[in-house]
Amino acid sequence: MQRIRLRYTKRGRLRFTSHRDFQRAFERALRRSEVPMAYSAGFTPHPKVSYANAAPTGTGSEAEYLEIALTDARDPEKLRILLDESLPTGLDIVDAVEARTSGLADRLTASVWELRLDGVDPADAARAVAAFNAADAVEVQRMTKNGVRTFDARAAVVELDRVDGAETPSSGADRPTDQGCAILRLVVRHVTPAVRPDDVLSGLRAVADLAPPVPAAVTRLAQGLFDEETGTVTDPLAPDREAAAALTTAAPTAAAKASEPVGPA
Repeated sequence: MQRIRLRYTKRGRLRFTSHRDFQRAFERALRRSEVPMAYSAGFTPHPKVSYANAAPTGTGSEAEYLEIALTDARDPEKLRILLDESLPTGLDIVDAVEARTSGLADRLTASVWELRLDGVDPADAARAVAAFNAADAVEVQRMTKNGVRTFDARAAVVELDRVDGAETPSSGADRPTDQGCAILRLVVRHVTPAVRPDDVLSGLRAVADLAPPVPAAVTRLAQGLFDEETGTVTDPLAPDREAAAALTTAAPTAAAKASEPVGPA
């Protein structure tokens, strides 16, 4: 059995698709592409697809991850192209690697988000960010299936900054308009209970009365392990690439050693 890990996006209007909608679209793409999927055992077999930490409905993303299991080996890049062509524009498969390490979900410990606040003065946003960062705790409320829950939105936030529009990534982040706005960059750890971008926006409202006139456009730019030394979120597929590269390097070396004479000529 071969395992392939994929990175996909939710862009434009398709940021409003739910995770269940994406699951249905992806399984149809698997069938169209005639991918040799492995199936679970039992009375109702289903394709072995593992989804990791999906973004909330209504948010865009450049960094969603999943893993599939195949019964026959396939080239990851060719498989990526086939699946990408079978999905609607906006749900794009942008990276694929063969799984050579364990624990993909364990490497998704933090996310980088872009929050576009249309109609908000950048100076007002900067003051709100400063107030949020200066607070020891910022209590917010969220409605759950068990009722209203109060929790601290500050502890999970590693970084919250206002950035200039020219500094924001230009490769596909979901920006619906070109009008003036404030843009925030948020780095947040994945904790329990999860602190989402809308919780941080609630916190900004609580500490500085910052209330955007229209809903914020939120895009996840990256997710992976948080590197304490560099303060960055690392690529969760990098260990698989490194393992594949090490194996490729080792194979010619092993072949060369096997061809060496073992005794005197």
